[in-house]
Amino acid sequence: MIRLSRLTELWRRSGTGVWYLPLALLLFTASFLPGFRSNGTELGGLPNRPFDTLAIAAVALQCLPLAGRRQWPAICFALVSLGFAIDQLRGYHSVAGTALPIALISVGSHLRHHRRTFVILASVAYVPLSVALFLLGPGEPPAEFVTFYMAVALAWGVGTWLRSTRAAEAERRLRVAEDTRVAERARIARELHDVVTHHVTAMVVQAEAARYLTAVPDRLDQSLTAVTDTGRRAITDLRHLLDLLNPDHGTEPPPPPAGRLLTLVEQTRRAGQPVEFTEEGAPADSTGSADLVAYRVVQESLTNALKYAQGDRTSVRVRHTEREITVEVRTAGSGADGSARKAATLGGSGRGLAGLRERVDVLGGDFSADLQKDGGFVVRVRIPAGNPS
Repeated sequence: MIRLSRLTELWRRSGTGVWYLPLALLLFTASFLPGFRSNGTELGGLPNRPFDTLAIAAVALQCLPLAGRRQWPAICFALVSLGFAIDQLRGYHSVAGTALPIALISVGSHLRHHRRTFVILASVAYVPLSVALFLLGPGEPPAEFVTFYMAVALAWGVGTWLRSTRAAEAERRLRVAEDTRVAERARIARELHDVVTHHVTAMVVQAEAARYLTAVPDRLDQSLTAVTDTGRRAITDLRHLLDLLNPDHGTEPPPPPAGRLLTLVEQTRRAGQPVEFTEEGAPADSTGSADLVAYRVVQESLTNALKYAQGDRTSVRVRHTEREITVEVRTAGSGADGSARKAATLGGSGRGLAGLRERVDVLGGDFSADLQKDGGFVVRVRIPAGNPS
């Protein structure tokens, strides 16, 4: 089995080129079989001549260069053409003449430089061959030579089409690879925004509060402990994101463990934000990326509450069913000044709520973020469960 897999890998790396050495040997052998001898291409109508030593050389020139038609397409075609000319001028008419259109297809497909020059030289070289065959032969009509030229020109066209198709496929693969890289960078940027913004915002709020607690050692110690714990969680999450850059890592981070939402809410409370948390139901057995997106929605919404509505009452409601997860995060307003802060939140830098909207849209869910009349704002999300991660 191992040996078979190695042969398969060798075949894949070799591509179609591995066919041409056996094909060259097959044409060479077939040219000397009684049933195929003198039954090949006949141009100019010269009478058949028995094979001699020169016939062997002509057949070899037409067949064996096919083994290198991919690395040296122009040299291959030149040798095959020389063998074909000897074959026709001597009247051998061997089956090896089939190699001429094959070699021309290879040139059209693999020749990179001086393609126009090649076409001109090949066309010019065909003229004296046609004249010699016309003079040596029984006087075949010129239309025969024109028809043969058009036939080999068709082979060149096939090779050119193969080349353009291969180039288009290579360009498509490059475009897909670039789109994949851009999407991956955007995904990592969203993850970094969600993780870093939330933790750093909480640490800034806690550190600001600690400045006013110097006269209350117990509360100051609690505040500094909260800063330390938040920093450690930020380091843990950042290490996980760095693991995502490992090629052996999965393409999506695993869903947050059970109880992580409550931990997130408690962290926000310690930062001084009053949060009411309600969670109904239990996550389905297979929610795919839905749990992670729901967690990010709550995380981003609480981060915005800390940044733009610090001290305002915030409620988080999460409901799990077998088919979907719904999230509602509502922050109360605090007058006209609060409305301005919420407007800034909804506009933002384009990475926060806009990134959440993209995540939800990918999973086929619904996302809304609206200002309220009292100056508060509410984020509502519905995410179908069971999407592949």
